[in-house]
Amino acid sequence: MTSLSLFAPSKLIRFGSLAWITAFVAFIAVLPLLYVVRYGLSLSSEQWLSLWSTRIPGLLWNTIVLAFIVAIFSLTFGISSAWIVARKDFVGRKAAIWLLLLPLTIPTYVFAHIYTVMLEEDGWLGSAWISIFGEGTLPPDLSSVVGVAFILALASFSYIFLLVRASLNQSTQNLEEAARIQGLNPVQVFTRVNLRLMRPAIAAGLAVVVLHVLSDFGAVSMLRYQTFTLSIYNQMSGRMDYQAAAGLSFVLILLSLSFLVVERFFRKRQRFFVSSQAKVVQRKKASLKEQMLIWFWIGLITLFSFILPVSWMVYFSWDSWLQGFIDSDFWRYSFNSGLVSFIAATIALVVAFPVAFYNARKQSKLSRGYLQTASLGFALPGPVLALGVLTFVLAQLPIIYGAISALVFAMVIRFLPLAVQAQDAALQQLTPSIEEAGRLFGAGPIENLRRVILPIVRSGMATAWVLVFIDVLKELPATLILRPTGFDTLPIRIWIEASEEMLELAAPAGLMLVIGTIPAIWLMRQSEKIN
Repeated sequence: MTSLSLFAPSKLIRFGSLAWITAFVAFIAVLPLLYVVRYGLSLSSEQWLSLWSTRIPGLLWNTIVLAFIVAIFSLTFGISSAWIVARKDFVGRKAAIWLLLLPLTIPTYVFAHIYTVMLEEDGWLGSAWISIFGEGTLPPDLSSVVGVAFILALASFSYIFLLVRASLNQSTQNLEEAARIQGLNPVQVFTRVNLRLMRPAIAAGLAVVVLHVLSDFGAVSMLRYQTFTLSIYNQMSGRMDYQAAAGLSFVLILLSLSFLVVERFFRKRQRFFVSSQAKVVQRKKASLKEQMLIWFWIGLITLFSFILPVSWMVYFSWDSWLQGFIDSDFWRYSFNSGLVSFIAATIALVVAFPVAFYNARKQSKLSRGYLQTASLGFALPGPVLALGVLTFVLAQLPIIYGAISALVFAMVIRFLPLAVQAQDAALQQLTPSIEEAGRLFGAGPIENLRRVILPIVRSGMATAWVLVFIDVLKELPATLILRPTGFDTLPIRIWIEASEEMLELAAPAGLMLVIGTIPAIWLMRQSEKIN
């Protein structure tokens, strides 16, 4: 909900300062979107006709086809692997779960540049391809739509795996037993019972995957595949045509919001409820033959999604270390990445708390409206957000143009939803009676907050901080557009080295990003016992 009625004083005055602070945060969070929409609507009909005749149809086709193929790959990898680990007990099952989660630590642009190198004729995969199929056959071209889709699927199928696996772990044995009694074979039980029960989880995972495809810049830029994000960046950085970039951004925003509306509509029609006393499905012991087939499939997925990329990064990082390429400049890039991530995560944590706290206290349409408005930044692709922040800064705050504060501002808005949602989930578990007990003992609002509320929700706040830190650490397009001159980060160095075809030199930066993002998997382990 982005309506300005959310900020009406008549609604705010009844709830005091907390409501005013929440309204202010929601308003700031939606500012970049408002500036992009305003800039896009200012285009003349001739400019829109020019964009439509030259750019928009091709970009729409490329983006939609890419999203469709990525969805097919991701659903195949995610559903099959989730079904295996949820329904079968086999040797190395816990290790398999970790291997299927760890691809989330590798950014799409790292996948793209690693596989670009490995598929060269003298690369690891290119040499293997030629030795198998002969000298006259060239390795696959990653710049095709199928190649780009495969790379994006490797980076995103874990979202579907996570959600579908959680759904399967919560399903009950009663329905499956009833289906077998009716004479259904295992395949029919899966398609007629399990698949239907998994539809909400599949829809949610698919929404995350498609939104990532629509907003991806790193992989498509390195593989030179024309989508909206790459075209928006080219308009801004190459042609300096902010109006055309705003027009393309406006279309991309409409595409993203349309998909979200359709996804929410169908998910509401796919809700299923089961008895809380029903038996949980027990995993079956896999036979030796089944274990061989399981590890062949899971091994194939994890080989391409984690083992090969990380092995390549470790090998060339060691080679770069021996040649002295990991020098003071490299550590400066690492420090810059850590600095921006630390500042943005800390600010996002503080700014998101009033929004989450107000929603947990009031549970009204107004509080949910603020929550949703503050979460809009995550639906905006990096180049679109950068354009909105850039136009806002130039119009209202030119003093911070070209400064690190503009970059931090964009990162806070981009990943504020992570901090809001994580803290909101933690605050929902806060019993009102505990807060009231603190007041009965004479604690004022600030002391009650410090001594009662914050200690209870600190684990959720820690999760929120780490999630924002990790995503800021990997962010590429907004950093490219808004960073101060000479202020390079690890993603920037990977992008520069790849642009200059010095891809092996990007291995240490990629490995450092993976190491820096592994705590996210640890947090998942803490919040959900892998069983």
